Amino acid sequence: MPMKLTSKLPHVGTTIFATMTALAGEQGAINLSQGFPDFDVDPELVARVGHYMRRGHNQYAPMQGVAQLRERIADKVAACHGRRYAPESEITITAGATEALFAAICAVVRPGDEVIIVEPAYDSYAPAVQLNGGIPVYVAMRYPDYRIDWDRLAEALSNHTRLIILNSPHNPSGAVFVERDMQALQRVLRGSDALILSDEVYEHIIFDGRSHESMAKYLQLAQRSFVVGSFGKMYHATGWKTGYCLAPRELTAELRRVHQFLVYAANTPIQHAYADYLADSRTYLGLAEFYQRKRDRFLAMLASSRFKPLACCGTYFIMLDYSAISDENDVDFARRLTIEHKVAAIPPSVFYHRRDDHHVLRFCFAKQDQTLEQAAERLCRI
Repeated sequence: MPMKLTSKLPHVGTTIFATMTALAGEQGAINLSQGFPDFDVDPELVARVGHYMRRGHNQYAPMQGVAQLRERIADKVAACHGRRYAPESEITITAGATEALFAAICAVVRPGDEVIIVEPAYDSYAPAVQLNGGIPVYVAMRYPDYRIDWDRLAEALSNHTRLIILNSPHNPSGAVFVERDMQALQRVLRGSDALILSDEVYEHIIFDGRSHESMAKYLQLAQRSFVVGSFGKMYHATGWKTGYCLAPRELTAELRRVHQFLVYAANTPIQHAYADYLADSRTYLGLAEFYQRKRDRFLAMLASSRFKPLACCGTYFIMLDYSAISDENDVDFARRLTIEHKVAAIPPSVFYHRRDDHHVLRFCFAKQDQTLEQAAERLCRI
């Protein structure tokens, strides 16, 4: 007799990233869908991991993370944002940023709590809220500039709002917060007890002279925020799944209560290697220039195409409007693009709960120049 099981996430299927990457593999297409580089990690960093493996650092790390790595993160945040987090009680190393996001949501969201999610939103946010009994409250960004309407967010805020999930630099749009956004957010939250979960994994990938406006930079916001970062994005090592979370002592204590039962601890030799590597700020402060060159090169190669690029101020993704090519919905067009033209992209409608479709696709340019050249050549032929 077949087992009867009621799903806790009945409307959630396989993530779009896995779906499009699998389709790209089946079709032999250039994969500009899932956000990972196709170039190697710095050999020096790989060597440091091997060094610590050979030195015997192969057992559990401390639950909260290797001490030296937490100290180096504290130094980095103080230098970049002017706020020093206590390594022992306010910084936690996680098994990737996604685990940090889930642990933070699980730590503070209770059944019936409302959680404001700004759309388009990374697809792990809402399921994590729902698994913990929370109620997603969606606020859409304006199209095509992907700015937050802070008045609309204020209207969504209620006495039941437990958490607001924010993301800058923003995936999938490439939009970034500016100072007036932070001022508006502080104004909206005045008198509210709502907490913030700030996804800042692309913090060092910001273009055209802009600076990253972290929640850590603003005292009123930092006091109520979980701030999530990613070494995978910083060091082109997404498969190593190592991230971190900054939060005030009380919030960190609750996050760690969950973290210890999700993974207990992140990968030990990789943490030691990152601690060594992080000591040199040049290893991450050059990211903006590195990826801006790739963005500009990709855009230049697409200049003769019928795709219209939207503004990309950060991350390693760019949105391309295809309305001059087809009136298909973005999911169908993304599939056809992969199958017929051998270039895979992400349809952003999947990042909206109502599947809002603006006839744009998200392309990842964290690729070798040769990969981008081949992809651009195919896109220009459409």
